[in-house]
Amino acid sequence: MTDQAEPGAVLPLAHGEHLSTRDVDEARELVARAFCTHQLVPLDGRRSVDARFHSVRLGQVGLHYLDYGAEVRIAPGQLQDFFLVQMPLAGRAEITCGKESVVSDPLTASVPAPDEDLVMRWGADNPQLIVWIDRAGLEEHLSRMLGKPLARPLRFDLGMDMSQQAVRSWRNVVDLLRREVDTEGGIPAEPLAMTELQRLLFSQLLLAQPNNYSSVLHREPLPSAPKVIKQAVELIEAHAAEPLTVEDVAEAVGLGVRALQEGFRRFLDTTPMNHLREVRLRRVHEELRLADPARTNVTEVAVRWGFLHAGRFSVQYRQRFGESPSATLRG
Repeated sequence: MTDQAEPGAVLPLAHGEHLSTRDVDEARELVARAFCTHQLVPLDGRRSVDARFHSVRLGQVGLHYLDYGAEVRIAPGQLQDFFLVQMPLAGRAEITCGKESVVSDPLTASVPAPDEDLVMRWGADNPQLIVWIDRAGLEEHLSRMLGKPLARPLRFDLGMDMSQQAVRSWRNVVDLLRREVDTEGGIPAEPLAMTELQRLLFSQLLLAQPNNYSSVLHREPLPSAPKVIKQAVELIEAHAAEPLTVEDVAEAVGLGVRALQEGFRRFLDTTPMNHLREVRLRRVHEELRLADPARTNVTEVAVRWGFLHAGRFSVQYRQRFGESPSATLRG
């Protein structure tokens, strides 16, 4: 995997909180602050580790790099309040959650259920990139996607096949966020951009990784009435400056996400997010047209309106207005 650092290379999340220790108790205590209390036992007769831990918390998402540098047994019990997606960058780990078990390696991540006892055995050469996700936030997001309260707690399949296209797309979102942290980019500091990226990470995970709501999430939605779609359009127009998501719109007009998307496709030949993008493009255009070129940065304006990819934004802007954003600003 490209994430595994060569000797002397900068490790992932180097700008986050750091831990480097050979003391087992210190490693256990500091890792517990980011996750939960747990047992940590070196195996093969060793009494020490060579632990490296980098940690960044961004709202309802956390990114972590963890390498114990020794074979260890980790027993946190039940995670309770959060989900973990644990992605080995090298080596292998044995993960047992409740009655399920999986051998995890760079091609197979693990997504333990938070309400089952978890026991893990990590190999000596088994650095992992771990995504921490607030359980309440993810389940609330799922409820909005469905348009109704959850009938039962969310539970994913334990093994995650990293070769699947949908999972690779989710991993791309994780890597985007990680690169922003590693390069001290602007997205984590912009509430609108960060909220949208977090929602994308949530939605893609729910759609990509099999879970006990997958059949409902992928079910063909019922058609929506034009009146409801008109309400959704008006809502988007009125709240485009806010961290608005398709789940927010669906909840506000009383529809499930897929029903809302089907309604936009059928009656407007677009999607809710494409319409939101169109509205925001118009708002960016208006802001640039009226701005002082000496005091305004195009990228900052674009990010503030939720456009995270500068190159893609420029193409969309030129297609829509027939000139570059910088030309509008200078004009």
